[in-house]
Amino acid sequence: MARDTSYGKFLIMTNPEDIDETRIKTLFKEALVEVIEENQELVSSILIDALEDIGLSRAIEEGKKSKTVSQDEIFKVLSGE
Repeated sequence: MARDTSYGKFLIMTNPEDIDETRIKTLFKEALVEVIEENQELVSSILIDALEDIGLSRAIEEGKKSKTVSQDEIFKVLSGE
């Protein structure tokens, strides 16, 4: 016999025969949307960090392909000379 356990608005079926794959996907999507909505600031911070990491990674790869310059040349450019 299947035993249902309720957690908030989610219903967990403990008998594998009663699990409907479509229902599981729907519940998972609802839970994910709820987590994102309740933690917008955290999600935003995670996305910003990920984009910065991607940008830094691309810059490093591009830098590996360019010629090497001296520290003096860099400081000249930075100082506007």
